[in-house]
Amino acid sequence: MRVLLVEDDYLLGDAIQAGLRRDALTVDWIRDGGQADAALATTAYELVVLDLGLPGLDGMELLKRVRSRRSHLPVLILTARDTVADRVAGLDAGADDYLVKPFDLTELTARIRALLRRLHARSQPLITYRELIIAPATREVTNAGNRVDLSAKEYAILLKLIECRGTAVSREQLEETLYGWNEEIESNAVEVHIHHLRKKLGAELIKTLRGIGYVVRKD
Repeated sequence: MRVLLVEDDYLLGDAIQAGLRRDALTVDWIRDGGQADAALATTAYELVVLDLGLPGLDGMELLKRVRSRRSHLPVLILTARDTVADRVAGLDAGADDYLVKPFDLTELTARIRALLRRLHARSQPLITYRELIIAPATREVTNAGNRVDLSAKEYAILLKLIECRGTAVSREQLEETLYGWNEEIESNAVEVHIHHLRKKLGAELIKTLRGIGYVVRKD
């Protein structure tokens, strides 16, 4: 899952980015509201974590621009503006959640998981597919009752394909899920991760659609 973090405080942004990456999220971190607006116009994100007091373009104005494009992208406001009026204004402007600084990183990641569940129309904290069970809160994966150890990128690919089951996902889409702006993409990395997933979870789980991409069939 690829997340855009818009936060101008360097120490806080660095800590949030590291914490989200530990949750196997790909994070692009921007410190300027105008640059974030440009990124949202060119990159497919699944969620935005948005500070309000930003240089270049205020966070509230950025949020209004996102919603004016009729985007359903989940947005979590993360700010020091803590009055009831501030929270009401943020939610009424289109935010899906509002977390006041200072905060605990575990609460932030829990709120992100909740928003992603809503995005994918899931009410349950566990993702189940046949004999496969995925626990996003702990990144634990079991298959037929047996725990399966996956690398962070293997886990990210599996989660993407399971969430999109029944729909083909191209290699380029998987690369966008796996790699942020400053990460080098190896030419055959996706194929290697798919190969490892098939060895660990069974050859029939992920189908290759030649010239199109990969798919996990609907159950």
